[in-house]
Amino acid sequence: MRQYLKRYAQNFDYPLFFTVLLLSLFGLVMIYSSSMMVAIVFKEQTPDFYYNKQVTNLIVAFLGFLVAAFFPYKHYANKNIMLLLTIVLAVLFTWVKIDGNGAEEGIGSQSWIAVPGLGNFQPSEYAKLFIILYFAAAFHRKAQKYTFEKLQPTEIFYPIFLWILVVAGVAFETDLGASIILCGIAVSVVAASGIPFKTFWKFFGVLGAFGAAIIGILWMFKGELLKGNRKGRILSYFNPFDYENDVGHQVVNSYYAIGGGGLEGRGLGQSIQKLGYLPEPQTDFIMAIIMEELGIWGVLIVLGGLGFIIYKGFSIALRTKDPLARMIAAGIASWIGFQSFINLGGVTGLIPLTGVTLPFISYGGTSIIILSLAMGILINVSMFEKVERKKSQS
Repeated sequence: MRQYLKRYAQNFDYPLFFTVLLLSLFGLVMIYSSSMMVAIVFKEQTPDFYYNKQVTNLIVAFLGFLVAAFFPYKHYANKNIMLLLTIVLAVLFTWVKIDGNGAEEGIGSQSWIAVPGLGNFQPSEYAKLFIILYFAAAFHRKAQKYTFEKLQPTEIFYPIFLWILVVAGVAFETDLGASIILCGIAVSVVAASGIPFKTFWKFFGVLGAFGAAIIGILWMFKGELLKGNRKGRILSYFNPFDYENDVGHQVVNSYYAIGGGGLEGRGLGQSIQKLGYLPEPQTDFIMAIIMEELGIWGVLIVLGGLGFIIYKGFSIALRTKDPLARMIAAGIASWIGFQSFINLGGVTGLIPLTGVTLPFISYGGTSIIILSLAMGILINVSMFEKVERKKSQS
């Protein structure tokens, strides 16, 4: 054990760790700044209500990070561990189906569950990490049994089937943003598996066909895609100012925040849009508050930090010779990339709003805890990659 800890300390990915730490602390500061009015007026709490809750979330997240960072990533290919993770997913999805609720008294999609003693938990966040680990383990086992040149989509029926169930479960809870991220993650992990280009496109076609089928089922039987708030988001995407007092008020006030900040920003704590104009500024639209208060400097901190994490993930994936490590690293990096793009795209009006948080920055216990677990796994992959590289060079 002592030898393992010594080797771990020597090969620990300190740049990645400190980037995640600094982003999380920066997010904590901005959560306090952006949520003061919400806490006082709407929650009837002290100004540091959300700040204190996020501090607790970060403590739990750090403990989870330590466990994931010291747990050898190769164990995720173990069938018993993967079965346990699958059972946890099934329990969470059954729970949310039976007793799901909105994040804040009906706010947001009905994709949360109330866990006694822990508060709200969002199973779709767990599902993102699960899909990465499950697909990586499944394709790793296939690579050991077959050559990928002979692999057909029918031979990986169970991973595809499970992916369909997960995406359908999240989509039926009307969490469209998470559904899109789950699709992107699956494609990224498969692309990193080493599968030949022709076989990959066959697999991609199968995913696309099932994805279209899920959308069709939702459209025909539940009608959630173009009803109510979701229809309003699509309409406000094209003409937000035509719906300024209705479904477009979030995007419009986000524009006001971004434009009001200019290049230098109004100053930390000086946002106007957080004073009741921009709903839930500490979650989906925290980047708008950062732009308003800190201007270009806030943008550089967030984009620089997230960009470095994504770069490190793909860099680890490209360097490692272990297919399992490559798929896990690429899956985590693509997850951060997809989610960041969807959040920032919605805040700036580049794409329609989907209710996705900004990684490491937005308020949210489930998000920061699951992301911290993912970063712990990525650092563990990085450590083993460094050890193997040193062995090959000696």
